Amino acid sequence: MAMRILYLAVFLNFVTGSLADRQPDLYNIGVGIADVTGPAAEINMMGYAKMAQVTKGIHIRQYSRAFIVGDNSSRIVIITIDSGMVSHAVKMEVSKALKEKFGNLYSEDNVLITATHTHATPGGYLQYLLYLIPSQGFIRQTFISLVQGIVKSVERAHANIQPGYIYWNEGEVQNASINRSPTAYINNPEEERNRYQDNVDRNMFLLKFTDENDKPLGMINWFAVHPTSMNSSNYLISGDNKGAASLMFEEALNGYSALPGKGPFVAAFAQSNAGDVSPNTLGARCPSDPAEKCDIETSTCRGGKERCVAVGPGKDMFESTWIIGERQYKTAMELFKSASKRLSGPVLYIHQFIDMSNVDLSTNETERRTTCKPAMGYSFAAGTIDCPGEFDFLQGTTKGSTLWNIVVDFIRRPSKALKQCQYPKPILLATGEMSLPYKWQPDIVPTQIIKIGNLAVLGVPAEVTTMAGRRLRNAVKKVFQESSYHSGDTQVVLAALSNAYSSYIATYEEYQVQRYEGASTLYGPHTLEAYIMQYEMLADNMLLRNDIGHGLEPANLLNQQLSFKLNVMFDGIRRGRSFGDVLKDANPEYKVGSIVKVSFVSGHPRNDMMLEKTFLTVERWNNETNNWDVVATDANWETKYFWQRTNSLIAESMSTVTWDIPVTTKTGRYRIRHFGNSKNLLQIIKPYVGTSREFIVTA
Repeated sequence: MAMRILYLAVFLNFVTGSLADRQPDLYNIGVGIADVTGPAAEINMMGYAKMAQVTKGIHIRQYSRAFIVGDNSSRIVIITIDSGMVSHAVKMEVSKALKEKFGNLYSEDNVLITATHTHATPGGYLQYLLYLIPSQGFIRQTFISLVQGIVKSVERAHANIQPGYIYWNEGEVQNASINRSPTAYINNPEEERNRYQDNVDRNMFLLKFTDENDKPLGMINWFAVHPTSMNSSNYLISGDNKGAASLMFEEALNGYSALPGKGPFVAAFAQSNAGDVSPNTLGARCPSDPAEKCDIETSTCRGGKERCVAVGPGKDMFESTWIIGERQYKTAMELFKSASKRLSGPVLYIHQFIDMSNVDLSTNETERRTTCKPAMGYSFAAGTIDCPGEFDFLQGTTKGSTLWNIVVDFIRRPSKALKQCQYPKPILLATGEMSLPYKWQPDIVPTQIIKIGNLAVLGVPAEVTTMAGRRLRNAVKKVFQESSYHSGDTQVVLAALSNAYSSYIATYEEYQVQRYEGASTLYGPHTLEAYIMQYEMLADNMLLRNDIGHGLEPANLLNQQLSFKLNVMFDGIRRGRSFGDVLKDANPEYKVGSIVKVSFVSGHPRNDMMLEKTFLTVERWNNETNNWDVVATDANWETKYFWQRTNSLIAESMSTVTWDIPVTTKTGRYRIRHFGNSKNLLQIIKPYVGTSREFIVTA
């Protein structure tokens, strides 16, 4: 009798057990999305390092998009965030929160967080001092919004895990990118350059997630282009071209009636080796005379008196953002629809911290090659053609100036050893030798490979140039191809800006030219070589299933953070007014294609960041239900939310909502609403709502 029960149990387990037990191409898949939008007013935007560029509203919201993939013995999480970069402090706090909720299911080792690198989101969340200077120190609200939103996206992905398939495809995105440092790229060996058609990678690699019946669940792709379509004159939070592409794709799969961030299908446009890649496809030109040719080596014109600035394909930055986003979206949709090859095989991961400031690359006793302590070169301060820097710094600078050398020595004179190690970089900031009030830049960084069947994703903690990315991918691919422990062809994807941020990785040859990317390569001319050696080791040990150890973790600097940004003291208001009162109302009637604009008496947006909520709604009266239906929020492309201080003396402010009525809008009766919170002198925060007059939209 006992044997009968045992045989019956084995049979039932075979029949009802997970299909993943028997199918190597069937995975357990979960997708989730959550809001990570930071403070929408008076916080410096991360990316261009312009002190005056602070948030003044929202164009489209920031999101965290999570993808869980597992087999019966292992699982991984890939998370993309609409943000400038990933802070290791954020990764640590996310890992801590996930451990508290899920135990050892998710950890630093099997969670990969990567940023799209939009330059239009709030800063102040990294833990190293250099990256906090423009934001006047650490901004806890930005940090909290990222941590909470990322965790929530994983929770939502975990809650809907189900068996499914992962299809992959790849193709080229045309007219969406140019190389912004061609003189550095061309310094790479001619034989190497001849292997490639372009000086940028136009390839997009895409994963399509479906359930067992091939119903689409989600999509993630990697394509190399900077989200710098929104330039440094922008003050509205935006996911830039990659954020726009995600909205387009999610709208197409969730239906046009679904609000952004609320539908079940999740689409992520992730970043790859875009270190020297610009979306401003019309190229660099002289602002005062577009017909004048820029000096290609220094990116200047008028004899070096004026900086060259790259221009996008649209009439303004919003249209350029949409165009570059749409070009990525269209390629992704074509690849998504035609994807037919399935990933198959085990889910693996490997992770290790490495001290990048002291990697020995010597091959013999006479030649000593090492990486260096971090340092930033003169051309770092010159900026790029996407956003030129201040003062008289030029790209391609391999010698310092007398004046700036005096300034450098006053801040911190670099040691002789650091100068020799970083040569030919003229050191502007010897950040690796600066420790007050705490570390200026990282020395220990995380390295990671995640493998899903025949796909390997390299989580790299920096911005990687085109050729540097090619070399790194090829090196890891070679390890898989030549290993006796691996069969079949492995696809290798580079996920830049992952898990932490350590500026740039340029090739040795590009480093010699000292354009912006080379000057921002922290660990000296052999940085790429050190990373290649590390990722080759990770790939080799992953195949061998070796436990390589965690490595020495970076210091947690959260308790040392300083902030000189004042909190909101209170919100003032003129006598006779209430928060939410309409200052400028809508017109009685509009045609599709026109713009509605309404202004309200408002509180400060930092009183409540409205995560998972909205500062505005566009609503249409539904005659069938006798209710107002929300048709757009501050996450929609066609809306904009502006905040401005109208009287500093009494802390008075105004919020303005605009709605560019899409040509697809249904005719009918509409209204605009604004939601906010006010703070009084007793520090009590109260919500308020403002509502415009009703207006008619006609065809």
